[in-house]
Amino acid sequence: MARPLPPSASVAHAQEGAKLFAPSAERNTSALLDMMRAHAPETGQALEIASGTGQHIAALGAAFPRLHWQPSDVEAARNASIDAYVAQAGLRNVACAITLNATVSGWGMQHGGQDLITLANLLHLISAPEVKTLIREAAVALAPSGTLILYGPFMRAGVLVSDGDKRFHAELSGADPAIGYKDDLDILRWLSDAGLTHTHTIDMPANNLAFVARNLC
Repeated sequence: MARPLPPSASVAHAQEGAKLFAPSAERNTSALLDMMRAHAPETGQALEIASGTGQHIAALGAAFPRLHWQPSDVEAARNASIDAYVAQAGLRNVACAITLNATVSGWGMQHGGQDLITLANLLHLISAPEVKTLIREAAVALAPSGTLILYGPFMRAGVLVSDGDKRFHAELSGADPAIGYKDDLDILRWLSDAGLTHTHTIDMPANNLAFVARNLC
């Protein structure tokens, strides 16, 4: 069952055909690409978790033509939107979207050998136990020296750094007390608990953060 979310979360508007459009994805795509160019591998297998509308994967597929991308989401309408964006862009290095719930144990073994796993703007929409499961399964799915990149809004040492963050976190936890902003220190601990080596925390626009970790075991 889908979690209750406030209207301010995961906003997407219908476009032509199956395509959906998320204003937030439009705003942050350029910054995400810049960060990924600095920290993502250039070749290999790449899995995007919670690909959403498909705006990001269309941009990533074009920016990283030597990566073979696998987009995914839990919602059929979003998977259809992903495929529509990829088809419009004519990207041969992006596979058809698959249904994947990354908060459930077991998917890591099924999708192993990933040189890159990335996700954007999901962790504040799921519970802390689900985040830990996602990170643990991602560690299993990563190839040796594979990279995990997590992007979104986070607390810094328990502090919400802007009025907008405070308002959004309150809206999320008001809709479902189990969700809301996760703390950066918790993310670092959960990455370590999963056997991953944290290499970078990057300040991103709109008070967001990106965490980069690698499978060096």
